Amino acid sequence: MSTAEIEARLRERLGAVSVEVEDESRLHAGHGATGGHYRAVVVSERFAGLSRVAAQRLVYEALGEWMQGPIHAFAVRTFTPDRWRSGGVS
Repeated sequence: MSTAEIEARLRERLGAVSVEVEDESRLHAGHGATGGHYRAVVVSERFAGLSRVAAQRLVYEALGEWMQGPIHAFAVRTFTPDRWRSGGVS
């Protein structure tokens, strides 16, 4: 699973204006987990009015079946475009 594939899916399914995904799998080598470990920042208007948990849930839903296989762990920070422009503080 490449970061480019994850970024493309999140842009498409969430109408994200910015997506940055980092593959951190190398930091977890030898832990016995199958699937990759990723950290991401996603900026989308779809997060407007949502709690942090609800916005994260949207991201996990957008990743769909990938969360059951190729992705083992996915840490995400979500922002609306306005929040991101104001410094991205969550």
